[in-house]
Amino acid sequence: MVAKPGTPEDHLPLTPAVLHILLALSDRKRHGLGIMDEVEERTLGSVRLGPGTLYGTIKRMVASGLIDEAEGRPAPEEDDTRRRYYALTVLGRQVLGLEAQRLQHLVTVARDKEVLR
Repeated sequence: MVAKPGTPEDHLPLTPAVLHILLALSDRKRHGLGIMDEVEERTLGSVRLGPGTLYGTIKRMVASGLIDEAEGRPAPEEDDTRRRYYALTVLGRQVLGLEAQRLQHLVTVARDKEVLR
């Protein structure tokens, strides 16, 4: 059974794993290993999604309508047919934007309180 997506606000706040996966998919479709590599590279190794966390989270994100298995594949010489590629849905992009705004507000508050300079 697939859960109804609901409104973008219903998905907030995001867990770190969901946020990192959405960010990894924000510029192009990727397969699981590509997502793991992107997250590790973007966070300079401070965040590593293990296979259990990654694929369990992906399964829940597909069920909630944040991402879908992508249609179309790379050229055969650049692809492995066993890989599944994922892409953001419209809802996923909306949720990612709202979460970024929420986090930006928190950073503003931290600066105002001189936690960050």
